Amino acid sequence: MIGSVAALALTGGAVATTSLLSTAGAAAVTWPTAKGSKAVSSTIEVSGTYDGRLRKFFGKGALGDGSQDEGQDPIFELADGAVLKNVIIGVPGADGVHCKGSCTLKNVWWLDVGEDAASFKGKSSKAVYKVIGGGAKSASDKVFQFNGAGRLSITGFKVRNFGKLVRSCGNCGKQYKRTITVSDIDATAPGKSLVGVNQNYGDTATLSKIRIHGDPRKKLKVCTRFQGNSSGEEPRQLGSGADGTNCKFKPSDITYK
Repeated sequence: MIGSVAALALTGGAVATTSLLSTAGAAAVTWPTAKGSKAVSSTIEVSGTYDGRLRKFFGKGALGDGSQDEGQDPIFELADGAVLKNVIIGVPGADGVHCKGSCTLKNVWWLDVGEDAASFKGKSSKAVYKVIGGGAKSASDKVFQFNGAGRLSITGFKVRNFGKLVRSCGNCGKQYKRTITVSDIDATAPGKSLVGVNQNYGDTATLSKIRIHGDPRKKLKVCTRFQGNSSGEEPRQLGSGADGTNCKFKPSDITYK
């Protein structure tokens, strides 16, 4: 997992870190210390690679709401194939990051998720979205919103105090089959579900090396299946747990700390 010193080595030098203890029964979580900050009043458009060098970016003006309202603009908008790395998104975080096509988010951290941490919006079934390292906390609903088509992988990520780590859009006007892989994750309760997929559109979620902290009663659902729609209605929940088709994992893939 990219974390602690390994993750910070991406900046090319030693960086001070802050260790925070999470709820009882959870492991110590290390979050990077920002090396400067930048207020963002209009979306930063990225093509190619953008290295934030562990600066903290936060919204102001039109991007300064910080609410859960739909339709907010993002702090960063990534063109197809873009890479965003070594970034801390502070408060308010607006609508985080939008990927218009394939993208890579590497060592990106959200201190307090606004509407969503990142939304993946590519329209091609060949689109590939990668989240490598980083972490997010205080997401009242979703961390990652998968609206588009293609494949999403999340590896080496830390999440705490959240609704869902990733959700395949349940009621987008245009629906797709979506493929999700989640591996090497530290999830700290409270949380509702790690992954939500649409069973009727053939979504798949494959999970491995999942470590759940601070949840002795195992209330956090690992993978939840829904009946998605394109009419905007609230999707109906069909069930949760491994089924070998839409939610793929073994008991040994999930450990409780």
